[in-house]
Amino acid sequence: MQIEMTIKGMMVDPITNMPIVILQDGEGKRVLPIWVGVFEANAIALQIENVAATRPTTHDLLRNIINDLEATVKKIVVSDLKENTFYAVIHLLLKDKLVTIDSRPSDAIALALRVRAPIFADDNVIENAKELNTSPGKGDSERLGKWLESLDPDELGKYKM
Repeated sequence: MQIEMTIKGMMVDPITNMPIVILQDGEGKRVLPIWVGVFEANAIALQIENVAATRPTTHDLLRNIINDLEATVKKIVVSDLKENTFYAVIHLLLKDKLVTIDSRPSDAIALALRVRAPIFADDNVIENAKELNTSPGKGDSERLGKWLESLDPDELGKYKM
């Protein structure tokens, strides 16, 4: 089952110093942290804060190509989690044909923000992410798990690096 999510906030992992996009369901009961690259985090943050780039970014280019092909992004789905790596799919409608395109979640989210498409996560991904091991050391993994569990969604603020 797919759960519609919104971006609750962005933050930096205190252990790895990697950006994290925090997705949350509409009821505020489920949270999905997705570790992303610095450049992708910046692309997401720029769009969240409505900052216009002087030149089109890669995600702007992708949006423009999709629009020029008269296609529509129907939704993006964070569809899988394998070996600590998240996977996503972009669902396009192109000339009455549904097309799915494999994507990194960070790129799919950045595109979804630009075209105002809904963001979904598979229920299994949300459940499996609770046991995610993002750090090589067991102690770090346990600390990170406790930190994620203790997050107060109301304290998540704007992305800062």
